Amino acid sequence: MIKPEILAPAGSPQALIAAVRSGADAVYLGVKSLNARRSAENFDDEQLKEAVEYCHKHNVKVHLTLNTLVSDSELEKAQEAVRLACESGVDAIIVQDIGLAELIRRIAPDMPLHASTQMSVQTAAGLKRLKKLGFTRAVLPRELSKEEIKKLCENSPIELECFIHGALCMCVSGQCLFSAVLGSRSGNRGACAQPCRLPFGVENGTGHDLSLKDLSLIDYIAEMAEIGVCSFKIEGRMKRPEYVAAAVKACRNSVDGVSDNALRDDLRSVFSRSGFTDGYYRNKLGYDMFGIRRKDDVTAASGVLKKLEKLYEKEKVDTVVDFAFTALKDEPISLAARAGTKTVFAEGDVPQLAMNKATTAEAVHNQLSKVGGTRFVCGDIDIELDDGLFIPVSELNKLRREVIEKLDEDKAQIKSFTPEYIKIQPHVPGKKRLICRFADVENIPENWDYIEQVIVPLGEERKVKKSLRVSVEVPRGIFSDDERILEKLKSAKEFGITEAWAGTLDGIVLIQKAGLKPNAFIGSNVFNSLSVKTLENMGVNRILLSPELTLAQAQAIGGDAPRGVFAYGRLPLMLTRNCPQKNGKSCAECRRTGKLIDRRGIDFPIDCRSGCSEILNSVPVYMADRLSEIRNMDFMLLYFTDESKEKTSLVIQDYIKGSKKPHGEFTRGLLYRGVE
Repeated sequence: MIKPEILAPAGSPQALIAAVRSGADAVYLGVKSLNARRSAENFDDEQLKEAVEYCHKHNVKVHLTLNTLVSDSELEKAQEAVRLACESGVDAIIVQDIGLAELIRRIAPDMPLHASTQMSVQTAAGLKRLKKLGFTRAVLPRELSKEEIKKLCENSPIELECFIHGALCMCVSGQCLFSAVLGSRSGNRGACAQPCRLPFGVENGTGHDLSLKDLSLIDYIAEMAEIGVCSFKIEGRMKRPEYVAAAVKACRNSVDGVSDNALRDDLRSVFSRSGFTDGYYRNKLGYDMFGIRRKDDVTAASGVLKKLEKLYEKEKVDTVVDFAFTALKDEPISLAARAGTKTVFAEGDVPQLAMNKATTAEAVHNQLSKVGGTRFVCGDIDIELDDGLFIPVSELNKLRREVIEKLDEDKAQIKSFTPEYIKIQPHVPGKKRLICRFADVENIPENWDYIEQVIVPLGEERKVKKSLRVSVEVPRGIFSDDERILEKLKSAKEFGITEAWAGTLDGIVLIQKAGLKPNAFIGSNVFNSLSVKTLENMGVNRILLSPELTLAQAQAIGGDAPRGVFAYGRLPLMLTRNCPQKNGKSCAECRRTGKLIDRRGIDFPIDCRSGCSEILNSVPVYMADRLSEIRNMDFMLLYFTDESKEKTSLVIQDYIKGSKKPHGEFTRGLLYRGVE
């Protein structure tokens, strides 16, 4: 079994020190931009170099987070962050954006790449594709059960990392548009406003039916290590150093088999939302997993902060230093020191003959052993000392300080970096077509004349007669259902289907395994030209660009692959394995009519299928009156969810003819306002 790695959050230099001194094996941190916690204090260039130097002195690894979607205009900034990481000796970079990952692989070939949980990879097939893309580790989704994690560990060609403590999002990471659509603050861009913590309720529910308790799997670390997880990640780059210290120490205790119930109580006090949950891991979803930050939770924290400061008030002593001292007549005194594989040397003056009392070996030993206040603990001291010599105590102290300082110097293991000039090849579009997606095949209209392609749920294709223009949609939430989905895709191919759409890397790989052409759908988060190129190289046929792009950004995306924008429909805001409607009624009572209601009384429909639930926006995107502004696109996606057959027919006619005005309530989505 691999030694478990405790991976701690470091949102600030203070939190980093707390993590190291409390027993972390590795930390993850971000620079001032391009990371998924932009509101954390984070690190500037000099602070990053100092952080890596400090961590490496204590044999602690540093993972840099570049785990956000990057626009074309930010690629130069991204390269600069990679250069800094290489020069500072960072041990790995955590990435979400598939195009950025490919760029890093070219410009920094020695830098290990870790796939962020934001990549939503849930299957062994997806993990194998990550290895082909150059990744050495993947951070698994938080929604997995023990059995699912075990299966992935048994079939993964790369290291696997799991979150084991901290905040638990309602949505599968990387599949959330909630904060972006409601307030232009994108979770995919590190600016999530956490609207899910506000009162969104279902009938007879908790009143906060999007707010989960914090995750805690600290008790399961040994078990998870046994099944193959190598790294145990604590969430919390926005949290205080005291929280980091308590969480790291609790995890360290779990690894070492130490029981400390008082610390566990303190950890709950310093931050929790009505306690903790292990529901996903134990495959026990539902009402008990939900919780909010109450007044009692807040007041409990103030009572333990001072106590928790003591966990990291002293420098961590974790390095043995051995000394070899030599003092011979008529030769300069010298001191060699060895710590680990590093040996250093210092030389002093020629010793005087003693006028009164000569310096003894015991006196030398006493002075050299005084390494308190450093990270070192004194080991063996070998002394070669001629009789009758006098060596001032100040000289011994000077030599000891000099070798300790030399041992403390850390020469960063600089990785190679070759910047790349990125030229965006302009896209040349074909004729702009309509592609229509239907949640229910019963609502497909009779007239297909102007529709390039119809997308239907996987498994429903045989209910549609015109199979040559029909494609299928693979669910975004695949998880342990991958084998069944692969069989369904093979069946679709036998029926005559040639294309399939998927919003995750898992789905794309399964489509290819079934012998179909893959298309990138909602959830693929294609935000820049490099991602388009990477998907092209993977064999992806058509690409739906991220709905978080503005029209101006979208039309500037380069590459050859046919691409389109989300031009009509209720945007899927959130994908979750924990249906909020179940807090108020059973599936039999709901019959897929669930909805969330916000504090203003606005309804957000819940669409349940394939073992997951999707929360849809309250109103549809509508662009039929502004078709001339959708430029440089090969298709427009009309995304039908709960519309009737009559309504779908009317909407399609609007987009064929170009409507003068919208019908009913609508939104322009993010096509003009974009995201932070």
